[in-house]
Amino acid sequence: MSASNAISVNPSLLQRFNGMEQGQRLRLVLGIALFVAIAVVGLVMGRQAEWRVLYSNLADKDGGAVIAQLGTMNIPYKYSEGGGAILVPADRVHDARLKLASLGLPKGTVSGFEMMESNRFGMTQFQERLTFQRGLEGELTRSIQSISSVASARVHLALPNQNGFFRDQQKPSASVLLSLNPGRALDKIQLAGIVHLVASSVPELDPGAVSVLDDTGKLLSKPSGGNVNSLTADAEQLQYAQQLEQVYSRRILDILEPLVGAQNVKAQVTAEVDFSQTESTTESHKPNLTQETSAVRSQQTVESTNGGGTGPAAGVPGATSNQPPAASSAPINGQPQALTAAGQSGATGSSKKESIVNYEVDKTVQVVKGATGVVKRINAAVVVNNFNKTDDKGKVTSTPLTAAQVEQMTALVREAVGFNKDRGDSVNLMNSPFASEKVEVLDLPMWRQPAVVDLAQSLAWPLGTLALAALVLLGFVKPAFKTLAASRPVGRELQLDAMEEEEPERPQLAAPRSHNEPPVISASEQRMEEARQLTRDNPAAVANIVKSWINGEAAA
Repeated sequence: MSASNAISVNPSLLQRFNGMEQGQRLRLVLGIALFVAIAVVGLVMGRQAEWRVLYSNLADKDGGAVIAQLGTMNIPYKYSEGGGAILVPADRVHDARLKLASLGLPKGTVSGFEMMESNRFGMTQFQERLTFQRGLEGELTRSIQSISSVASARVHLALPNQNGFFRDQQKPSASVLLSLNPGRALDKIQLAGIVHLVASSVPELDPGAVSVLDDTGKLLSKPSGGNVNSLTADAEQLQYAQQLEQVYSRRILDILEPLVGAQNVKAQVTAEVDFSQTESTTESHKPNLTQETSAVRSQQTVESTNGGGTGPAAGVPGATSNQPPAASSAPINGQPQALTAAGQSGATGSSKKESIVNYEVDKTVQVVKGATGVVKRINAAVVVNNFNKTDDKGKVTSTPLTAAQVEQMTALVREAVGFNKDRGDSVNLMNSPFASEKVEVLDLPMWRQPAVVDLAQSLAWPLGTLALAALVLLGFVKPAFKTLAASRPVGRELQLDAMEEEEPERPQLAAPRSHNEPPVISASEQRMEEARQLTRDNPAAVANIVKSWINGEAAA
């Protein structure tokens, strides 16, 4: 009997669960299920895969095709903020790219000279030339897209068919369309590099025949022929004038802000710039100098002599030959050089001598080419705020500038901009109180501040998961386990509990009985005897019952 009692008074976990009420069993099962579900969700979210960029800056058509194919391949994906990139798990990036590339996605991928490898049998010469041209355009597009400022590019080549029967062959030309990254721009050196890259890649292509445009249709390069487009020139001139005005305005602010404080002075400068190109040529001649200081250019001397005797007189017959020779004039100012032509008759004969000397004439030729971008006039307008003083009570007092202070500041501004009265420059400085702008400061509560909101959003998921798990554990699981641990035993213990719950009967006097009659045992005495026997057989179960009584825990 003791063995069977031991088995019955040591109930298993299943027997305790069966001994619970239906509501308690339902709460226990629901609590355990919720706790396991929360643990699994937290584990999955904690071990979420890292996302990497698969493709970025795709066209809408290519992006839709890529997403549709990713859904077919059961590869999870998501978008970055703004939808500029497609993200996939980091461990599946390369696998997805290779599979999409085998399907020809994205189709916007630029193809180069690898197109020549797919030449099919029976291609005509025109098709081969067209394939080569497309491959060359693709290679140039790849090279241009490698520039950091360029997001995408398209290259169009016009390659005329070379024919040996034409004396003057038509020259090739090229056009480049660029799409720049947001906030980026190309300077002149980069544009010149792109033009040189395209011109060097195509035989006999002149750099002036390469046109570069941006995605807004603005011409970035200079047109062919060497003549600058008037619109482009006007834009460059306007930009230069604006930069010059900004430099002058910055000078004024730098020299006045230390005196009146930041945000207390405003300056605007207008510069008139002359972009015309002038060229003048001057030729000047100096007067003739003396013979000693003049340079001899050429000299010629002629001398002739006739023999002696009493022959006839030399010279032309007539009165002219009988006159003495007149003095000749030299080619320079000063004493004339005598042109000797003497004719003598007599026994000694006659002689003649001529001398011609040419001197250099001083000549100066001066060519002057005027520079472009010359400042013709500067107009500066400056407004200075009043001096603001704050007393000990926090009251602000506005004090205007004196005439001497205004004159001193005007002189400083003139020196800063390089004032030239002959050029017609003007500087106007005015003192006036600035209109104060009232800035409304919103007193946001702490729970509405952006930093607090961001922190709460970042911690909402982990804290919410922990709170929900704690709620399920404390509200469902723990009470159910406590009830399960304190569940009522079966068998003798159940009989003992029933005996304890019954109202004890009052002791009564036994009825008179005969001598041979066995003693009569009442029901209460019989139950007490069974309880004593249970205590002797299984003292541990009785001790647990007494312990539960002391702790105040009623059996379920």
